[in-house]
Amino acid sequence: MEFTEWIRGRTDEQLRALVSARPELITPVPAHLEGLASRAASPSAIGRVLDRLDRFTLAVVETLAVREEPISKDALRDLVGRALASDDSARQKPAEGRDPEPALSTALDRLRDLALVYGPDDALELGPGVRKVLDDPAGLGPRAADAFRHHAPEQLDEMADDVAPGTPGSGKERLAAALARPAALVESVSPEARAALDQLVWGPPTGRVPNARREVRVASARSPIEELLARGLLAATGEESVTLPREVGLFLRGGRVHRDLLAVPPPLTGATRDTSLADRTAAGQAFSFVRAVEELCERWSVEPPGVLRTGGLGVRDLKRTAGELDLPEWVTALVVEVAHAAGLIAAGGGVDGEWLPTSGYDLWRVRPTADRWTTLAATWLHMDRVPGLVGERDDRDRPLNALHTDLRRSSAPGVRAAALGVLAAAPGLAPDRDSVLERLAWEQPRRRGPLREQLVDFTLREAEQVGVTGLGALSGHGRALVEGGDAAEVLAPLLPEPVDHVLLQADLTAVAPGPLTSELNRWMTLTADVESKGGATVYRFSESSIRRALDAGHGGEELVAMLARHSATPVPQALSYLVTDVARRHGRIRVGTASAYIRCDDPALLDQITADRRSAALRLRRLAPTVIASRSSRAALVDSLRAMGYAPVAESLDGDVIISQLESRRTEGVAPARAVASPNGLDPEVAAAAVRALRAGDAAHLARREPVDAPGGQVPRGPATATISALQEAIKQGVRVWIGYLDSQGNATSRILEPARMEGGYLTAYDETRAAVHRFALHRITGVAGL
Repeated sequence: MEFTEWIRGRTDEQLRALVSARPELITPVPAHLEGLASRAASPSAIGRVLDRLDRFTLAVVETLAVREEPISKDALRDLVGRALASDDSARQKPAEGRDPEPALSTALDRLRDLALVYGPDDALELGPGVRKVLDDPAGLGPRAADAFRHHAPEQLDEMADDVAPGTPGSGKERLAAALARPAALVESVSPEARAALDQLVWGPPTGRVPNARREVRVASARSPIEELLARGLLAATGEESVTLPREVGLFLRGGRVHRDLLAVPPPLTGATRDTSLADRTAAGQAFSFVRAVEELCERWSVEPPGVLRTGGLGVRDLKRTAGELDLPEWVTALVVEVAHAAGLIAAGGGVDGEWLPTSGYDLWRVRPTADRWTTLAATWLHMDRVPGLVGERDDRDRPLNALHTDLRRSSAPGVRAAALGVLAAAPGLAPDRDSVLERLAWEQPRRRGPLREQLVDFTLREAEQVGVTGLGALSGHGRALVEGGDAAEVLAPLLPEPVDHVLLQADLTAVAPGPLTSELNRWMTLTADVESKGGATVYRFSESSIRRALDAGHGGEELVAMLARHSATPVPQALSYLVTDVARRHGRIRVGTASAYIRCDDPALLDQITADRRSAALRLRRLAPTVIASRSSRAALVDSLRAMGYAPVAESLDGDVIISQLESRRTEGVAPARAVASPNGLDPEVAAAAVRALRAGDAAHLARREPVDAPGGQVPRGPATATISALQEAIKQGVRVWIGYLDSQGNATSRILEPARMEGGYLTAYDETRAAVHRFALHRITGVAGL
């Protein structure tokens, strides 16, 4: 059966399963099913789908690739069963280790759904192009006919005379026939040569030896490698490279294609966790991660770090931010990268650029905590950036900074989804790293390498910080996130209820008995300094923190009233006095621009400043009893006076107080990260629409008509009005007409048309003389005649 006809005979449901599992086949949608079959056989499409196969299913494909002719399911079961029977691992149950069913039937059904295998059970065949993509299936080398294709005919004749004397045919044919039954040749070599063969049996089938292309006869062979080369048991593929022919490899394997083959995935090992405890732990970490992102954006809205000239965030800025958030640097890098990928921070500001929160942050901040976490977690799962690489060095030995473009890895989203999928397969289990890597190696054997293992390590570590896992086990909301469910709905009942009060104490501290509401948290962060974090956050009030709130535009009475409103205990007298005293002194001194000046209604206070030895560096000059001028800038003058113990405020040219930190800075947002592909495959409606289009296009393709000859004789001619009327009538009646038409060179031609519509000075019709749909300019139609 031809592959295209097999595709055409699939049901709509089977075609929907095909395009859902291989969405690249309909990007864009082919014109017909023949085009779909051609695209499914392309090397790039086959390589992609092979990368998605598990170890056992891939082994079935490799077993079929070793056979050139179709094979029955029973024979395939026997070949695969030998590989399973050879597995002496205790990790499999006896029945699973020795019987390839039902794993074989499941694998074949999946391979048919993926269009990698077609045909009935008594004649299974690989799809076209699969053998070319599998260069060395199961670690076996090329067939003898291909392995010796670069050898000279004379050399092949000499080798054939040594290994198969007196047989008919060319040297290449005789040698291939001898290697098809290599038992006698293998038994004739020395133990050392047999040991060299054993090293290549289970792959890789290639090796390097000096002077591999030299001509050696059996009688003159001196070394073990020369024995093998002279008998054709090794084929020279280069000056210093050799390969083991496939026929020899299969013989040495005892007819088996694989060894140590697992029909079921290897079990996961690790600690068992209580699911409710894991969910609560993950929920607490999810809340902390949301608060960390919020605190990052709040701090960067006031003191944004600069953008490096090469892009990214400076090392010093990352360390400073880690200290402010009280987090390790790698966790801070994770927070920064997720916030950036979610569109909450972006580069903006002046010429050099600064990292600022976006306008999207303000919308994100007012949403419920569960929804905010879902946005961050989905962004982390789908983004192609790898925060774990921050601090490492690139190929040019340059450090990789946070927010730098070099942190992108296209395989990152797929590795995260695969690693979390492994955790989802073992509810309540916190699997260890090695068992996760072993399971992933079985599930995706073609996707292996150091980078992949590193990405798995990053995923397991970051999932705990983001709150997807708790105590190493996948949480309920994490499972909903991975499986495309409503993670926010699952997480919401587990989150702590925000509190709207604090406990003020006589030592100028305030204790938050739980997570504060967003607005109260922002207000407390402005008015007090965080002294310690944990189950309860401790804030400390000081003169500088009260002045910070006053600088932001709050009044002294307003601060005391706010404290009284949100305190579960009476406002301590010491705190009330502190606020009142700082507010009384705040703003008595005004600093403007002279270069800068000091203005104060109390001349005695100015006398005190000028008499202070610490003011000598400011180069002050008394202009009036209430005004002092300085050559320092306004900002430097304010900072110096505050260092001397005063509480000045800056004023504008109009004499108004300049309120600092009243409005947070923002920049334009960027589009948040999106998933490369839906975790559940192609959208069902898209798949159904694609199949309908393929069926319709295929029906039109099969029903296409061949071009016909136009009638002979005089080309139709007539008035334009009559021509248009005749065409309108033909469209209405659905009949064919014979027209005369002038081409671009002015030559008159005849066409037989089935008119469809007429608009904008053009006629759209099916041209039977060309067997295609065309548009015809009405002014070029010379006339119309009936048929």
